[in-house]
Amino acid sequence: MSKIRWSVDPVHTQIQFSVRHMVISKVRGEFEQFETWIETDGEEMQGAKAFFSAAAASINTRNKMRDDHLRSGDFFKADEFPNLTFESTSFEKKGGEDYILKGNLTMRGVTKPIELAVEFGGIITDPYGLRRAGFSLSGKLNRKEFGMVYNDLIEAGGAVVGDEVSLDLHVEFTYKPS
Repeated sequence: MSKIRWSVDPVHTQIQFSVRHMVISKVRGEFEQFETWIETDGEEMQGAKAFFSAAAASINTRNKMRDDHLRSGDFFKADEFPNLTFESTSFEKKGGEDYILKGNLTMRGVTKPIELAVEFGGIITDPYGLRRAGFSLSGKLNRKEFGMVYNDLIEAGGAVVGDEVSLDLHVEFTYKPS
């Protein structure tokens, strides 16, 4: 079976996250500049290889002051570490359309293993002859494990920024059959 390199369709892809804010709510954000691809044997997803990179400076939570703070040394240190990256180590089918994607995530020069739950949406041929594959991925990480230890405490107790970050990715890949 021949290898297929699927390219991201950035217009139909969102790389989002959320984190607790002052214990009572969540703040959502996204990375607006990224690249990602997968490589499969034919159109078989089992065992696919995946790569992802996002520009840390492209973080957007819809608040300029907060985004500037997230780019600073308290969080992403975007000047020193311009990209966060993920490289897969395995992509295994759990059952039905559910998979587990394991790999190494690097942020701020720290690399840690991470596991993401994946829902495979299927493959279609679009009106332009491109093959499209859709995925929804979710997972969690502890930001402090990547050196993002900044926090303030609020009067009622608890932290301004939660430690656990929820990841929520919706990705479409394409390739042109020969």
